[in-house]
Amino acid sequence: MKLPVIKHLTQFIEANDEDYIVETLETLEALTEVPSLKDEELDVIGELISNMYGALEVHKMIKEGLPQKEALNSFMMRVLGSIDT
Repeated sequence: MKLPVIKHLTQFIEANDEDYIVETLETLEALTEVPSLKDEELDVIGELISNMYGALEVHKMIKEGLPQKEALNSFMMRVLGSIDT
């Protein structure tokens, strides 16, 4: 996951609508089922999916009242905490 990408996607959601991200996620997840994809291609799609789900989580926290910077930091701390365990 890349924080600058998540931040950019969060701003995209705020300017547009989260439905764009949700529909893109559905499309990318469907693409992962193509049997001819190489591992590198699946890795790229997986990274995009992770960043988009992260942006949706951050957007949810912002809607609940957290400032963007705090929401981003809180999300990344959760991610890092789950990696450490």
